[in-house]
Order: sequence, then structure tokens, then C-alpha cells
Amino acid sequence: MRIVIYALATLASGAATMLGAAVLVFAALRFIPGGYADMLLGPFATPGARAAIEQRFGLDRPAPEQFLHWLWALLHGDFGVSLVTGQPVIDEFLRRAPVTAELATLALGFALLAGLPLGVAAGVAAPGSKRATLGRLVGAFGVSVPDFVLGSALIFVFSAWPLGLKVGGYVPFTQDPILNLRTMILPAATLGLFGAGMILRTTRDAVLRVMTEPYIGAAVARGEAPGRIVRLHVLRNAAIPVTTVVTTYFGFLLGGAVVVEVLFSIPGVGLYAYNGLGNRDFAIVQTGVLLAACVFVTINTAADLLYVVIDPRLAAR
Repeated sequence: MRIVIYALATLASGAATMLGAAVLVFAALRFIPGGYADMLLGPFATPGARAAIEQRFGLDRPAPEQFLHWLWALLHGDFGVSLVTGQPVIDEFLRRAPVTAELATLALGFALLAGLPLGVAAGVAAPGSKRATLGRLVGAFGVSVPDFVLGSALIFVFSAWPLGLKVGGYVPFTQDPILNLRTMILPAATLGLFGAGMILRTTRDAVLRVMTEPYIGAAVARGEAPGRIVRLHVLRNAAIPVTTVVTTYFGFLLGGAVVVEVLFSIPGVGLYAYNGLGNRDFAIVQTGVLLAACVFVTINTAADLLYVVIDPRLAAR
């Protein structure tokens, strides 16, 4: 029963977060200087022409009325149409979603392959050893370098010298798998470096905490092999903070890595939402932020429920 109550409370918290995200993105867009009419007509538009555009698209109505209309449409599966193209925005998001999903998956794979082994190795290493020092340096570097700095450096290097990877010119995986991977490795590495550093540091800290527990000392006293101790005792008990970081990071990735998609011209949902913001295309931006929040909340809700599976005692708290 406690697990059911915990699950219901978690789902209710996720729904409240979604509603809060909808309110915030709707309000924020209304405070941005320059509306759709200004972007469409330019600075020399007459007040009459501006009013006609706003009336045509319902932008002249009070903000609470616009919000309730949008929310009611969302509840019926209507995400609105683009003010620029007149096409349903959800169709464009669904068309671009596989691109962002591929980028996110590659970036997460890079982060896990680099962060987890280095984090465990740094955690079990003796203090002051080369492995421990290397883990600290790599972790600090990963979380300190901004995406746009690393991405710009990679673009410069791989554009100036033929090193086998391609910059720009996205090609779908179904069309040419090899060329697709050559195009996606650089943006995935750019996006995944921060995750690798974050996972490495979290894993190292979690392993260090577990290594001080009495049951680890008891396992050593029983003569268990170091590899067995790490597999059976350390990794399981260090899993919850690492799971939190991995799921949070993956939610961020699936929500749309806007900077990397814009920098490398990856035609995903992040680039689409960025262009929509530049055009003051409210339906695109609102839908993009709401879908990103939905993915983020869903993944974190699943992680909260997974915690109970890992440690059922959490449901009683």
C-alpha cells in the first residue's frame, strides 16, 4: 500500500510540474519584447495593420483567456498551428523527434561509457593515486567546459583538417548509416562531455561513501575478492545517486539540446524551437517547452519509481 501511495504522490507531483511549466512558458513569451505582428510587419507597420494581425490570430484577447483556450486545446490533443506556416506544430515536432532522440542516445552512450568506469575506478582507488587524480581532473574538465566552446573548437579543428568526421550536413541514419554517424559523433561528443563529467563525479563520490560503510570492511575481512566486493556491494549501494544523475541528464538531452543543435545545424526539435522563438511563433515555443517538460517529468517520475525497486525502504519515508 505504501508503494502505491508513493507512486500516486509521484505522479501528482509530475502533473503539477507540467502545469507549472505551461504557465511559466506562456507568461514568459508574453513578456518578450516584440510580438508576432512586429516580426511579421517590421518596425514601420501601422497600428491598424498590427491590430489586424493580432485580431486574426487571437493575440488581442486577454492573456488569461488565451491561456485557458490553449490549455483546453491541449487537453483535446490540439497543440496549435504555426503562425508562420499555418501547419500543425505537433507534426513537425514528431518529424524531428527521431533526430533529437538519436543525438541524445549517442550523447548518453558517450557519457556512460566514459563516466561510469572512470568514476568507479577513481572511487575505489587509493587517495592521492594517479587514478584518483585523473578522475578528479577529467570530472572537473567535463563539467567546466561549455557546450558552445567545445563545439566551436571541434568545428574549427575538423573543418580545417580532414580527420574523417563531417561537420554539418545531417544525413538520416536510414539513408546512409556511416555518413550519419560521421556527422553525429562530434555533436554527440560535445553534448556528452558535460554528462560524462557529471556522471564521473557522482559515481566517484557515491563509491567513496559506500567504501566507508562497515559491511565493506566485513566483506574484506571475509576475504572476498576486490572485484566481487565492487560488483555485489559497492555498485548496488551506489546506484541511487548515479541513477538520479543519469535520468536527469537524459531528460535534459531528450528535451532538446538547443545549443548543440543550433551550433551543428542538427534539424532536431531544439533547432525548430529556437527558430520559432526568433519568429515569435508562440505555438512552436510553447509546444517545444511543454514537450521537453513532459519528457523530463516522465523520465524523473520513472526514476523515482525505480528507486523503490532498488530500495523499498524509500516508500516508507
